[in-house]
Amino acid sequence: MSKEIFDFYDKTVLKSYNLDESMRYQLNMLDRLDVFTRKHCENVANLTCRLCEYLHCTKGFTEYCTICAYLHDIGKQFIPASILQKPGKLTDEEYEIMKTHTTIGYKMCMDDLKLRPYAAGPLYHHEALDGSGYPNGLTKKDIPYEGQIIRVADEYDAIVSKRQYKSHIGISDTLKILIDNTKPHEEVQKSAVLEELGNNAKLGKDNPIIVRALFKVVIDDIEYEISCMLDYIKSLKGELKRFEQIDKYKEKMEKAKTEKKKNYYLEGMKELMIGNETPENYERSKHEYINAYNKRKDIVDNLFKEIKIIKKLKV
Repeated sequence: MSKEIFDFYDKTVLKSYNLDESMRYQLNMLDRLDVFTRKHCENVANLTCRLCEYLHCTKGFTEYCTICAYLHDIGKQFIPASILQKPGKLTDEEYEIMKTHTTIGYKMCMDDLKLRPYAAGPLYHHEALDGSGYPNGLTKKDIPYEGQIIRVADEYDAIVSKRQYKSHIGISDTLKILIDNTKPHEEVQKSAVLEELGNNAKLGKDNPIIVRALFKVVIDDIEYEISCMLDYIKSLKGELKRFEQIDKYKEKMEKAKTEKKKNYYLEGMKELMIGNETPENYERSKHEYINAYNKRKDIVDNLFKEIKIIKKLKV
């Protein structure tokens, strides 16, 4: 049975840029990363590129921001694997070590003339608008726009990867987390230092304008997934029609009164069979196709529901 082709991160937009040799140099730096971190960097770069498009950024800034995103976690190659790949929660000490990937990545970029223009990617992608981020605890006015964009893309992909989505069904729950990150923390609002924080007290960690752009990117991806699924459903329907024809031949064969007629319809059945199908076992294949068809139909229905949920979310 053939399978539908679906990529959770459609790179159509990203591939629209012809990266020159100098840019390829920056991307080759990812070869030093472990496979999971490399994939994450690619995903974040793709999301960043598409966010920039919805944020109406110039092509030059979009290309720049995309490269910054590719390199945002480059410093992780110097984080011990025992910490980087730890399945459980990090200890406070381990977390402090993990946080150094931002400054390590920044230094790597600054020490290399070809990487220096993109040092903002590693340095700022964990800074938060409300000042709760790291490494420098900057607030909105001091965090460059590229850092704010990459932060949202980074958070989204980290949650998606952790939850191991195979489809966008339920992805609205992830978006709700990012919505919460655009809001001021309740503890801050109730604290005695509220006046000291000034305008920053009204901020969350993430830029709501960028999160709204992410909604559009996600809806695009869901519609792409639906398109892939519908193409696959169409091919499954073709297979089910083939099995219907086989069933008709079988019914006629069972009703035939002469051996010649029986053999005629039997040969008709065989002509329609593919692979390892035989008159004796084809019904098993037929039921597999029916189950696959029904499963994909349910997925498409749920994906349409997911779009409706996302469109009702407010940032």
